Amino acid sequence: MSATAPHPIIDISDLEFSYDKGDFHLGIGRLQIDRGSTVAIVGPSGTGKTTLLDLIAGNHKPDHGSVTTDGVRISHLGAAACRDYRIRNIGLVFQEFELIDHLSVRDNILLPYRISASLQLDGSVRERAATIAGELGIGGKLQRNVNHLSQGERQRVAICRSLLPAPSILLCDEPTGNLDPDNKQNVLDITFDHVTRHGTTLIVVTHDHELLPRFERVIDFKELVSRNTVQETQS
Repeated sequence: MSATAPHPIIDISDLEFSYDKGDFHLGIGRLQIDRGSTVAIVGPSGTGKTTLLDLIAGNHKPDHGSVTTDGVRISHLGAAACRDYRIRNIGLVFQEFELIDHLSVRDNILLPYRISASLQLDGSVRERAATIAGELGIGGKLQRNVNHLSQGERQRVAICRSLLPAPSILLCDEPTGNLDPDNKQNVLDITFDHVTRHGTTLIVVTHDHELLPRFERVIDFKELVSRNTVQETQS
C-alpha cells in the first residue's frame, strides 16, 4: 500500500480580498505550497503579491474563502490567537523592515520573544541571536540603535529577527532589494542554509530574476490571479 501524500503546508481556497478603500481586489481559486519547498513569486507591481503574504501570515483576513497554514485555518483565528500563532510559526521580512528605531539591533532581533508569552527568552536564544547576527555581518553592531544603520544593515536585522524563532514558514518581500551584490549572496546563502537545515518553507516575492534559479518553484502571480492556476518554472 502506497504512503499517503503529505498535506501542503499552505492551502488557499476560494480566496477573495478587497481593501476597505479603493478598488483593489484579489481573487485566488486555489494555491497549495508543499512543506519544505522554496518558492519565488514574480509579477508586476501592484497586483497583490505583498497582500498575499499578509494573508498567509494572518495580517489580513479574506472576505471569502480560507487560508490554512500547517493544518491551522489562520484566516479564521481571532486576533490574539493569530498573533501568537504567527510569532511562533511564521517569519516575516517585509520591505518596510518594521524595526523600532529607538531600540538597539539586539532588542529588535529579540522583539518576538518580548511581545508574546508563546516564546521563551533565555540564554540559548540570546546566543543564537548573536550567532545569526554574526553570520549576517551585523554581529559587531548589536548595541547600536537601528536608526543609525544603513538600509542594507536594517534589512539584515529584519532577516535575523525572522530566522531567530526557527519558523516553519518564512515569508520575504524583496529581502535582498537593499543589499549590494556581495551581501545579497551572503544573505541568500544563510537563508537557504537555514531553510534546508530546519525544513522551513520559504516564500519570496521578488523582482530580481537573477535569484530564480535558486528556487524549486516559481509562481507567476499574474497568471495565478487571472486564471486561478499556478504557472510554474522549474529551476
